[in-house]
Amino acid sequence: MGDDAGLIDLMHAIASGQDIGDHLASDPGLATSTLRDRSAEFFEEACGAQVYAGATALHIAAASYDVDVIAALVELGADVGALDRRRATPLHAATRGGPGSAAWNPSRQANAISALVRSGADVDAAASGGVAPLHRAVRNRSAAAVRALLDAGADASLTNDSGSTPLDLTQWTTGRGGTGSDAARAELAEIVELLSGR
Repeated sequence: MGDDAGLIDLMHAIASGQDIGDHLASDPGLATSTLRDRSAEFFEEACGAQVYAGATALHIAAASYDVDVIAALVELGADVGALDRRRATPLHAATRGGPGSAAWNPSRQANAISALVRSGADVDAAASGGVAPLHRAVRNRSAAAVRALLDAGADASLTNDSGSTPLDLTQWTTGRGGTGSDAARAELAEIVELLSGR
């Protein structure tokens, strides 16, 4: 973890809402660094995100829905198209969370998605399995994320490697905890309405 220690400290600070000015002032290169060592992968409890090799501070800012940190990192050269080892971009990270997730905040999530798209994120980027951010948002049962992605021009007809469109994913349980709750069912109904006819 040696070479990754500074970046991991920055990631923890972002996820916990700390001021990151000192981190970036002492090492501005952290804004563009990637987690190099696969053995250093970890779960970031504060924002509920798994952090894989290749991830950047921008992945964590996106997963934390922190628009101010997103802007600061982009200004320092952070790559909105950076890929972790599962080929997920920061925009994929921003779709993390849904009903039952401790750190989920739909309005902040939608704002983070919009900020990343304004900064040049590819709204239809495919991660491993051909999963676009819209697929992830549907799987997580976040109507706010689905709406933000559609408003940004996401292609609702894209299929993942299994041949499923985002609308197809509304028909099946997702394997995510809490997706059978009343709140998740309400999100799902809204998602179906958003995707129908697209």
